[in-house]
Amino acid sequence: MKGNAIGYVVVIIAIVVAVLCAGCADNDAESPAATSMPTPSATAAQTAKVGDTVKVHYTGTLADGSVFDSSIGREPLQFTLGGGQMIPGFEQAVIGMALGETKTVTIPADQAYGPYYEERVFVIDRDELPPGMEPEVGQKLQMQSATGQIIPVTVKEVSATTVTLDANHELAGKDLTFEIQLVEIS
Repeated sequence: MKGNAIGYVVVIIAIVVAVLCAGCADNDAESPAATSMPTPSATAAQTAKVGDTVKVHYTGTLADGSVFDSSIGREPLQFTLGGGQMIPGFEQAVIGMALGETKTVTIPADQAYGPYYEERVFVIDRDELPPGMEPEVGQKLQMQSATGQIIPVTVKEVSATTVTLDANHELAGKDLTFEIQLVEIS
């Protein structure tokens, strides 16, 4: 009787192994390794990488939803990734995008135009302006430093005797949201 019990166990094990192997054979027929797969270059979308010259359409908005800039209705913006032509966060957002892809990213101020510095706001006497100049709030001007460097400034306030100027970028201290569409990689 002991011999028959061992025989039954061997038969049961053989059946289990046969069923498992049959299942494996069916799975192999459907596995990716058993089917013809296109080469990665045939299926991978072209993606933007450092050194590529790209063209993008974009719309930039502030936290309140107001649009501060957009390429819609104009030629797309062209630049070379890694060339330092764009704010760091914008460039990083484009790296790895697939041709034709659209995405929305929020870029913190430190990856955009930096923080807003109060020390870049200063007051000058009106008589330091060119004769006959009538400054207006919001007006963009250029000043020259003692070393000859050109500094863009914005008129912030005008009084009878003084003018307050701001040398911060107008988007300094602000997080920026961009909708970006990659339209060309070369």
